[in-house]
Amino acid sequence: MTTIRKVAEIAGVSIATVSRTLAHPDRVRKETRDLVLEAVRAVGFVPNQQAVSFRQRSTKNVVLLVRDITNPFYLEIYRGIEELAFANGYRVLMGDARGDDTRVLRYVDMVRNRQADGLILMMGWLPAALTDANMPTTVVALEILADYDFPSVSVDNRKGARIAVEHLLSLGHRRIAYIGGPSRLMMSTDRYQGYVDALAAAGIAPEADLILEGDFHLASGRAAVRQLHDRHVDYTAIFCTNDEMAVGAVNELRALGLHVPTDVSVIGFDDVDFALSSDPPLTSVRQPRLEVGRRAMQMMVDLLAGKELSSRLHEADVELVVRSSTAPVNTKKA
Repeated sequence: MTTIRKVAEIAGVSIATVSRTLAHPDRVRKETRDLVLEAVRAVGFVPNQQAVSFRQRSTKNVVLLVRDITNPFYLEIYRGIEELAFANGYRVLMGDARGDDTRVLRYVDMVRNRQADGLILMMGWLPAALTDANMPTTVVALEILADYDFPSVSVDNRKGARIAVEHLLSLGHRRIAYIGGPSRLMMSTDRYQGYVDALAAAGIAPEADLILEGDFHLASGRAAVRQLHDRHVDYTAIFCTNDEMAVGAVNELRALGLHVPTDVSVIGFDDVDFALSSDPPLTSVRQPRLEVGRRAMQMMVDLLAGKELSSRLHEADVELVVRSSTAPVNTKKA
């Protein structure tokens, strides 16, 4: 029996595009429609009308699956997604991956089993069992999944890290510690590269003693500072690749009797709400999270409506927000 996969291969399009063409030919560009219909005729493909009807049913639910639901970073993004969802008659169901393949597969199955129409991913990994071919309609927000071809909304993480470190360098800091996220995430790789880029432009080689890996949680920021202290590493500034670790770092520095920013400057990444209310208020790289949420949901609405996306990648800009946690290097400490 000829399959829809064969039609997609001959036409040179995705399986989702074949399905969309057969279900809503008027919503597909003429060039694409002609390719698909010619492939259908060539292989003698006959759609399963019962399955087509099943796929066309809409639940008006979209699943937002995040890496860790306790992280306040997601709140503003959720707000942007929910605003666009509500305006288009959709509901948003929020899921928590917790680093657990079983949980991820269960949420994916919710969409594949038609309990929801689409999936917005905010995590930088998927179980090995999942491929482009067996994933439902998916949009990725602020994460990078290199092995998948999902429409996505992202920021330039490398640029964000670079401007953060350039700010510290402009204040005279030369020994800048780095507290990164999990190394398996491409986001972490890009932010580390931005750190290296800024140092290299200043003629500074990265030092292994100054580079630590965290997990984006407050406790890992504290633990990293404690490691620097226990190993008697000299530094005058810390770049943390998210605000939660940055606040943890500030707390641990205070516990060690050090003052931020007089003794050590600290800079974060994300500019979440508590960055402004932390003590001292945190210098951070701002991601336009509300815009990201809105854009991701608009992509999802367009995909579910069978529309061709004008672009499968939207990159939002980042900016540095300078507050009181960074200051010129204390020459007596440097």
